[in-house]
Amino acid sequence: MPAGLTRGERLQIMLTERELEAVDTWRFKSHMPSRAAAVRELLKRGLAAEGFLLVEAGSQSRDFGVTGESSESPTRDRHENNGPQRREKDEK
Repeated sequence: MPAGLTRGERLQIMLTERELEAVDTWRFKSHMPSRAAAVRELLKRGLAAEGFLLVEAGSQSRDFGVTGESSESPTRDRHENNGPQRREKDEK
């Protein structure tokens, strides 16, 4: 950890076995030293990502999964103000 960097907050998430396997597979493929480091890197990349759909109000936590099998919540295009849309199941 870089000098002066402290992490005072703990973030707990629940993952399915399949989701955890996906995180671990990415972690080992990317040579990350720990699950925590892998999750922080994935968060950093996700926060910097562009060109994805934003979620409409009223979506629930269960609507979002790591492996892409549960995202059927209404979304709107992040870069075009054209109103609500539904994400197609095949869209990645």
